[in-house]
Amino acid sequence: METPQPAATPVYETAEPVLTRVDGAVAWITLNRPSFANAQNGQMTYALDDAFRRAVDDDAVRVIVLAGAGKHFCAGHDIGTPGRDADVTQDRRHLWYDHVGKPGAEWAYAREQELYLGMCRRWRDMPKPTIAMVQGACIAGGLALAWVCDLIVASEDAFFQDPVLRMGIPGIEYFAHAFEMAPRMAKEFLFLGDKLPARRAMEMGMVNRVVARDELEATVASIAERIAANPRLALALAKQAVNHVEELRGKRTAMDAVFHMHHFAHAQNNLLTDDRIGGVTHRDIARNNRS
Repeated sequence: METPQPAATPVYETAEPVLTRVDGAVAWITLNRPSFANAQNGQMTYALDDAFRRAVDDDAVRVIVLAGAGKHFCAGHDIGTPGRDADVTQDRRHLWYDHVGKPGAEWAYAREQELYLGMCRRWRDMPKPTIAMVQGACIAGGLALAWVCDLIVASEDAFFQDPVLRMGIPGIEYFAHAFEMAPRMAKEFLFLGDKLPARRAMEMGMVNRVVARDELEATVASIAERIAANPRLALALAKQAVNHVEELRGKRTAMDAVFHMHHFAHAQNNLLTDDRIGGVTHRDIARNNRS
């Protein structure tokens, strides 16, 4: 949900926006921009894709854990840090053409097909089981990173939020809302934009387990090790089976339709304000969360 700015060189605070370690049969992949609540820029997104590919290619790895360094799992897409790189040409992973320099609504449409919708679908379809380990904030684009994982284990202080209606947007690009929760709850989640506490998210079936913050990593490690003890192909087939049921229920076609609504909203914002995201920043969202 970015808008093009005059060409500028992004200032990355780290050369390692994603960290990876392998412990036995478990790959631990960690978003590593804690000073910006792990806001997702292009540098991080492509590094995350690289880390996932290495984990999939490593025959010793049976389970992949996605975590966030620091206080928060992920505060969403980068819409205002020095490392915001919305106008940087990247080594693209899909066959959409480069968004850089494209006019009007084409800029965001091409970019988000690649960076958000395409990447998230790519990660959801990985054959190895994935677990999101969520603490603190999981906001907007952070939801997509958690939702593509097969399991979500959260700490008691975790919360989930999609406040993008404040930007005139009907929901994030990876629109899984009505599959992650019942339709009326999805509407409340979007209409109010309130924080959804981890316990409530578990009651709704969006989160598998909620534990104390100091027990989070050990709990995830235990679950991952138990899963890893199963045959690799059986795990891949079980994952495919459940994902296939979601597709039969219309997940992919629904997401395609909402993606176009999302970009109609971007175009409307641009017509009315000359800003596809309506001038909203991470500071605005944080201010609203405090109120």
